[in-house]
Amino acid sequence: MPYFVVIRERSSGWDWSKPMRQQSQWEAHAAFMDAATDEGFIVAGGPLGDENEATQVMHVVDALDTGEIELRLAQDPWTPMRLLKTVSVEPWTVLLGGFRA
Repeated sequence: MPYFVVIRERSSGWDWSKPMRQQSQWEAHAAFMDAATDEGFIVAGGPLGDENEATQVMHVVDALDTGEIELRLAQDPWTPMRLLKTVSVEPWTVLLGGFRA
């Protein structure tokens, strides 16, 4: 399976007066992300910059295609709440380094 780089952006539902871990439904979002990581779907990820001030989040994803990514991320509780929206999904050819199982 190829890797993809997914960029998500904090969206209209984000409450900038609260830190990331105090956003609405944090526990449900964290459980979703932990499960996706445990299943090997998310290989690495996190905010681009300070977790409370960053506007974007990046994930390295191991998936068959973009359709699988869209379906999985639609299940993130923060997606329908408009806390996060996907702004790009790009295939990634890893030429240097890599990820270890």
